[in-house]
Amino acid sequence: MRPRALVAALALVMLVAGCTAAPAPAPGASGVPAGFESIYEQQVFWNPCNDGFDCTTVSAPVDWSDPESDRIQLAVVRQESTNTTKGSLLTNPGGPGGSGFDLVSFGYAVSPAAKADYDVIGWDPRGVGRSTRVTCFTDAQQKDDLLYATFDDPYESQGWLDELTTREKSLADACEANSGELLAHMDTASNARDMDLIRAVLASDKLNYVGYSWGTYLGTVYAQLFPQNVGRMVLDGGYDPSLTGFELYQQRMVGFDLAFRSYMQNCLDGGGCPFTGDIAEALGQATDLIAGADASAIANSDGRVLDTATLATAVANSLYYDAYWPDLTALFSAFEAGDPAPAFAAADSYNGRFDGGSYPNNELEVSTAVACLDYDFAGDTTSTLDRLAQIDAAAPVVGTFIARDDFAAFDVACRDWPVAPVAPPASFGAQTAPIVVVGTTRDPATPYAWSQALVAQLSNAVLVTRNGDGHTGYNKSNTCVDTAVDAYLLDGVVPASDPEC
Repeated sequence: MRPRALVAALALVMLVAGCTAAPAPAPGASGVPAGFESIYEQQVFWNPCNDGFDCTTVSAPVDWSDPESDRIQLAVVRQESTNTTKGSLLTNPGGPGGSGFDLVSFGYAVSPAAKADYDVIGWDPRGVGRSTRVTCFTDAQQKDDLLYATFDDPYESQGWLDELTTREKSLADACEANSGELLAHMDTASNARDMDLIRAVLASDKLNYVGYSWGTYLGTVYAQLFPQNVGRMVLDGGYDPSLTGFELYQQRMVGFDLAFRSYMQNCLDGGGCPFTGDIAEALGQATDLIAGADASAIANSDGRVLDTATLATAVANSLYYDAYWPDLTALFSAFEAGDPAPAFAAADSYNGRFDGGSYPNNELEVSTAVACLDYDFAGDTTSTLDRLAQIDAAAPVVGTFIARDDFAAFDVACRDWPVAPVAPPASFGAQTAPIVVVGTTRDPATPYAWSQALVAQLSNAVLVTRNGDGHTGYNKSNTCVDTAVDAYLLDGVVPASDPEC
């Protein structure tokens, strides 16, 4: 999802012509990229922070193809093990744009067993949060206008697309004006090179890593660039790196439709569901309800008007975890009664908007910057409107509405982005130590088929299936998944076969 997301899920991979490949630094005799020996040898000093954690800063080159380029700063946090440590375990929550610093600080990164035996490491990737930031809009109202302002013309009309193009151009112009050289080096491969730098600075021979959602693509790219440095790696909510950008977005919208169907059956089976009849009838009622938001034009207490795209964003937020399903039912009931407040609250959570209209994080800016480097949107000769029509046909229940504020925004913004895209690795089959991939069967944002495809493309990977709802599977109260993953992380025991949890 476009983060526009709380912990969003966006793998940004495009295997098409038209991208500009940044020259990769060749490894020296020590395996360190040639010319970057001094930065790999930097010393860092940990300082107590955040009540029980330690913090430091790692200096990285803004441009990994130029050893003389300016430096950026990466904010890193550590929670030390309570037992004799097995070393460092790097973690990433996804996004792109999610804060790994917060993931560790809030205690969500890994299971208690893993925290006991590892020094758990989180970092804000380049451009994110406490690290050297990508900066675009300097006024929260500008973000509000981009994310929430309604349109004069109907969705999926040429007039609407023209309005959207103007709005997204304002974002691109602001990013170019305020982010400097960093904007051209936000690609996933540059982030993966930062990971290897952090590994070296932590004095780890191998990178032990748990990545969620987009963090799985980050781990996949790392494994291709530094196969000899892969330690115990877990990729949860995998991405299929063979997909084109459009295929990825379309399949994600289908995933949200599948997750919504699961929610709806649960709603019908329980009490107080605002929908009636069998599953097909209830899904039709929900689609009609969302589609009617534009005509209803219900205003929130702060003056914002609820439309179909914002209502769909609220629905998407509520599908990430099945614990949110009762809130989704309440949201629909309130909307039917003319109260948009629960829908705006859910959309605000998704977009990282706090009470009062502030945006403390910069996930919108980062997600767009990474997308526009990792994808070649401009090289897609099929129009945005035609792509939306294909999504409408594949995901007609809720995906069709989510795509208006997700796929369409990226497609339009990146077709006119101020810096050129960067080609990802051409393949992902480098020989590595075993990698464990976790896939959830009704994951809305990273469909299960992606984890299956990722296992097939990696040289040495095994699948752990979580049969369930919600996004990602490890450390989500599924004992079977946690047991399998922890056995690998703590003892190196690779599942002999999929435990099918």
